[in-house]
Amino acid sequence: MLLHLIRHTRPLIAPGICYGQSDLAVDLSDCTSLATRLSQRWPSHVPVYSSPLQRCTKLAELLHPAPRTDARIVELGFGHWEMQAWDLISRAEIDAWAADVVHYRPGQQENLVQMTHRVIAFLVELHATAEPEAVIVCHAGVIKIISAWEHGLESVSIAQRAAQSRDEFSYGCCMDVNIVM
Repeated sequence: MLLHLIRHTRPLIAPGICYGQSDLAVDLSDCTSLATRLSQRWPSHVPVYSSPLQRCTKLAELLHPAPRTDARIVELGFGHWEMQAWDLISRAEIDAWAADVVHYRPGQQENLVQMTHRVIAFLVELHATAEPEAVIVCHAGVIKIISAWEHGLESVSIAQRAAQSRDEFSYGCCMDVNIVM
């Protein structure tokens, strides 16, 4: 299955703020410009899936007349860290997360294994549709997990691969990934 993974455009928020699952606005002109550049990369019948956060849905709605939203492809939840300046979050908590990125629950919400489990559940359901190709408008964390996918690996192993990845996904990037289920 060929997936076109698109990271949302830059959210309208000051730099240095933790915002995982916070529903932030984006500049509509940025979305329009990106949609114009990307819309010719795949046929119009290819389904578009989107995180339900507006920073993704705004773009998805420009790419397809009826995008499908799915909460399983939202970014990592940062709990009480959400909307806090990174440099105001306890150094001990940041260090604990850095020491175990896969299992630690930043902001006491969810860990990378839990996020990976929901993203894999989305992929399995998407595969069951028998669509050979799909567009997914989502977040950098989701893209890392999908990029780390390998058939037969458990959620923990995929989460570890995603955590070890040094790949950077800029706002508005689009990458194509072939997933074998």
